[in-house]
Amino acid sequence: MNHELFETLENKVNNLVEKYAALKDENSRLAEENQRLQSEREGLKSRVDAILGKLEGI
Repeated sequence: MNHELFETLENKVNNLVEKYAALKDENSRLAEENQRLQSEREGLKSRVDAILGKLEGI
């Protein structure tokens, strides 16, 4: 009986470790994507500001 409990516990711990690793990878990927999107947003903001500046000069 104890052996079965330890196997169950081991399986649960292994599943938890796998899920942790998957979430860690996803978090890293999302952080990279977030940084890329922020950079893209800043680029677009600069372009819009430049266009608005040109329009003000007209």
